Order: sequence, then C-alpha cells, then structure tokens
Amino acid sequence: MKRREFITALGGAAAWPVLAHAQQSVLPVVGFINAGFSEPWIDAALRKGLSETGYVEGQNVTVEYHWLEGQYDYMPTLVADLVRRRVAVITTSATPLAALAAKAATATIPIIFSAAGDPVQLGLVASLARPGGNATGINYFSSEVVTKRLRLLHDLVPKAVRVAVLINPENTSTANPTLRELHDAAPAIGLRLQILNATTISEIDAAFASLSNDHPDALFVGGDTFFYSRRAQIATLALREKIPTVFGNSDAVTAGGLIGYSTDLAEVVRLLGSYTGRVLKGEKPADIPVLQMTKFILAINLQTARALGIEVPSGLLSIADEVIE
Repeated sequence: MKRREFITALGGAAAWPVLAHAQQSVLPVVGFINAGFSEPWIDAALRKGLSETGYVEGQNVTVEYHWLEGQYDYMPTLVADLVRRRVAVITTSATPLAALAAKAATATIPIIFSAAGDPVQLGLVASLARPGGNATGINYFSSEVVTKRLRLLHDLVPKAVRVAVLINPENTSTANPTLRELHDAAPAIGLRLQILNATTISEIDAAFASLSNDHPDALFVGGDTFFYSRRAQIATLALREKIPTVFGNSDAVTAGGLIGYSTDLAEVVRLLGSYTGRVLKGEKPADIPVLQMTKFILAINLQTARALGIEVPSGLLSIADEVIE
C-alpha cells in the first residue's frame, strides 16, 4: 500500500455518507490491525474464533481489516482514527507495537493483542493472570525461543561459525529482545553474528547483495510481520546464495526455507477472534488472563537441505512436526 493510498483510506472513514455510517454503527465494529500484508488464512482464522463465541462477520459484528504492510510509522495515526470513531474493540495481530499505540491512545476501548515478548515487561498488562486495565490477549513467545532456533540451526549446520541475522529495526518490540537473546546465546554455541537491517523490499535485496560478497555460514531471520510477508523472497534469495536459513514460522519453510520453529500462528489468530468475541459479549479484558501458547511447530524442508548439501540428523527428523519432501 502506498502512503497516499493509506492516508486516503483513513480520511475516507471520516467522509462516509451519514446514512452509510448509521447503518454500520448498528453492528459493533472491531478494528483489526496487522502490520504485514493481507493473508487469507488470517481473515479465516479470526472469523473462526469469532464464530466460536457466536459472532458472524456481517451479521452481528463488523470487522475492519487494516494491513500496514510493514509501515510501522502509520500505526499511531490508524489507532487514533479507531479511537476517535469509538470502535467496540481494537484487535492487534503479530506485533505488540499496535497494542502499545492503542494503550497510549485509550484507557476505555478494549484491546485484544498478540505479543511475541513478555506482555508485562512491555507494559501491556499488570500481570498475566490479572491483566487489569483495558488489554489482554495471547503471548506466543517468539522472542523467548530465539536461543532454541539458533541451536536448531547449529544442529543442522554444525560447522557454521558466522551467522548473519536479518532484523527489522522499526519493529523495536521484537527486534531488541531478539538481538539481546542472540548476543547472549551465540558465544556459548561458538557463533559470531553479523547484523543486517531491512525495512523494505529493496533493503532485503540489498542485504542479500552484501551476503553474496561476504558469504556467511547461515542466516537467522528475525521474527517480524514484514519478513513473514516476504518469506518467499527471503527463502528464494537464501537458496540462490546457498545459505541455510532458520525462520520463526513454518510457512517460510514451505516457501523454501531450511528450518522453522514457532507457535501455530493460525491458532494464535483464532484465539484472538475468540477473545474478541468474549469481550463483545461483555467480559472485561482486566479479568481475562493472558493466554500463553505452549505448543511449538518444528518444520524442516528436506528438498532445501538436499539442494544445500545438508544431511538432516535422524534425531531432528524424528521430532519434526512438518517435513517438506
């Protein structure tokens, strides 16, 4: 989405005809924010969660989908618009930055979030069991499993010494904890890190151009909504450069990445829908405990491994949840 198009979309909400606005206001409005690109499975998972609490989009609830396509700087403007229009619930997916912006903008509109980091440390809730305030949601531990991902990569490429790390510096709530975890874990495994920043498609291309000249032993792709939306680009470029990769999602492995380790992202969004429905029914976010995801998915692409000349240990294959042949 281009900047002009995004701003026009925001302005258009205020310019709706009075009759159309009156018809929309009959149903409660959920403002759904995702920092990445539109993905059909996200809509489907959210609707499934809503339906489990008795809400069907277009019948008894309206969902406004907002895709920021990696442009994090628009988040405060979008949130301010949703607060001004007094939507029933603000539901945020994939990055806590949107929830933090919403918390800063309103203390009354319920906020349902998914967060990779600790929601207490981020300042989203007072505690996991009793969130307090107007926010609750799902914690999916993306940052906390950084060390596990690094060790899995090392298990697959034991001779690796230099590992490049692709980070989106604009997504500070995820990038900063990831870098801390990596800098703590790498020396113990015997790895040296090379940090590469990318916030746009062209910067991803530029990062791989530098990797082509200074070939690392492996690539760690930081958890980020924008990187998720560009998973095919990253996986294809890495395979072209013969660089083994580890991702924070299994979809990137399907797209050609070597290995991925994460929670079930579709399940996270389904739970967001369910939590949103509970709040629409009258429950208060302050009284709904933050749900912590406990199931993780290990995915391995054997076709990519063969293309890279990597033999996957049988022990690792035996514990993989998804194996791409």
